[in-house]
Amino acid sequence: MTTTSAQTYTPSTDTLSAVLSRGAAPARPSAWSASLTFGWRAVLKIKHVPEQLFDVTAFPIIMTLMFTYLFGGALAGSTREYLQFFLPGIMVTSVVMITMYTGVGLNTDIEKGVFDRFRTLPVWRPAALVGMIFGDVLRYILAATTIMVVGLILGFRPDGGVMGIVGGIALLVVFSFAFSWIWTMFGLLLRSEKSVMGVSMLVLFPLTFLSNVFVEPSTMPGWLQAFVEVNPITHLVTAIRSIMSGTPDMPEIMWTFIASGALVLIFGTLTMRLYNRK
Repeated sequence: MTTTSAQTYTPSTDTLSAVLSRGAAPARPSAWSASLTFGWRAVLKIKHVPEQLFDVTAFPIIMTLMFTYLFGGALAGSTREYLQFFLPGIMVTSVVMITMYTGVGLNTDIEKGVFDRFRTLPVWRPAALVGMIFGDVLRYILAATTIMVVGLILGFRPDGGVMGIVGGIALLVVFSFAFSWIWTMFGLLLRSEKSVMGVSMLVLFPLTFLSNVFVEPSTMPGWLQAFVEVNPITHLVTAIRSIMSGTPDMPEIMWTFIASGALVLIFGTLTMRLYNRK
């Protein structure tokens, strides 16, 4: 019987020097780069679980068809006429309601311990939160595009043409990005995703339905008109309708940009304070 002895490998001095020498540390990623990386993570989650797109495809289609044929004949005499008034509003309603899933997803990641790992990484601290919302922007664009395609098939014809449609969707995405920071705050503040969902619906239903989405505010009681006039969704819908009609209402558009900046400033700050303390 032949016995083979194990050979001992002794690294050379040059090899040891190469391994133990202190090279230049990799550059710290910029805030923008880190945020985009986390945004790509959100997109990959959709790729691996495509059922997540149900709320940005099927839900907007159902909302558009249901309300068009439910109210069209009664309020405007025909579904085609009602669609010219209604479609920008239902697009806003559907996309704004989708923003609540930002908070739900954040709360789920926290419960699973994913954010504990993110906090140890040498990157800009808000990057994980900003990146998550960047990823959700894709969902907003898909939902708005889906509704617009359905509307065009049903007979929606905006006087602003293609540029009016693109401009209206762009303004909606800007506002939705800012509005999402409310739900990141709730995602950190509340203890379960069901709680986040419940609070979100409690806020979103009055905002979206008590507005000028479905009917003109002039037909409402005075006390309700007072709420509708200060409702941010009303201003957003008015701005988008004006852009799509080819006659941009600059005061309403500027109001939407200012409101979006205020939302990011207020709720982004509160979110980061909770994130640092949690």
